[in-house]
Amino acid sequence: MKAFDFLNTASATQDNKNGRKTMMLDKGMGLHAVDDLISTAGDYISFAKFGWGTAATMDWHLIEAKTARYRKAGIIPYPGGTLLEIAVANNQADAFFEEAELLGFQGIEVSDGSTTVDKETRRHLIKQARDAGFYVISEVGKKNPELDHEMSPAERVAEINDDLANGSNYVIIEAREAGKNIGIYDENGQIAEDELDALAANGIDQIMFEAPLKSQQTALILRFGNQINVGNVAHDEVTSLETLRRGLRADTIGKV
Repeated sequence: MKAFDFLNTASATQDNKNGRKTMMLDKGMGLHAVDDLISTAGDYISFAKFGWGTAATMDWHLIEAKTARYRKAGIIPYPGGTLLEIAVANNQADAFFEEAELLGFQGIEVSDGSTTVDKETRRHLIKQARDAGFYVISEVGKKNPELDHEMSPAERVAEINDDLANGSNYVIIEAREAGKNIGIYDENGQIAEDELDALAANGIDQIMFEAPLKSQQTALILRFGNQINVGNVAHDEVTSLETLRRGLRADTIGKV
């Protein structure tokens, strides 16, 4: 039972594992930090993403222990898509999937944010990951703002639909860790309404919006409700996001 459970705040009874999704960004946490996070906010985390290539800098057994902790808590751990991009560039995708499984990762991210991955290869990777038993999350967008701006809203929507048709469980909208000048955000981190409108018109049930900033999380919750899927949440901001979802913070009190 949660403290002050009698308040019955907005979405307090919602299933954070099977309903709305929250993806937490693990940038290199140690075991004690993971244990502390799970004890305080584990109920509110759906995915633990080992950011970009951080998993390749850590001891094999540490990664194995961390993924085990996450799995036990009902959280799906997965390596950042950058690692798979590097593996693909080196013709080592098969070895990557094998290693990911041995390390205890349950999910795979398929992306082309840092490199160029042709459409057929992207489709093949999504299907290969699904066939191997992984939960598949793909990511749309480029990490270089200039390249990302070349993608029109219609092109972004088309890539989302193609990924879903080929087996992605969810599609992330790229925003990087800073959340500015990329994806649906302008250079100040404000939402570009034309980008968001195009995504909303296409449907957002299987979309996960990277929203590292509180202002972005608030704006998305106020527009779409507290069941919106949010990603790239810092480990020490997970509880903050949950209070926004429940109307336990000034920004959303009486509005969700």
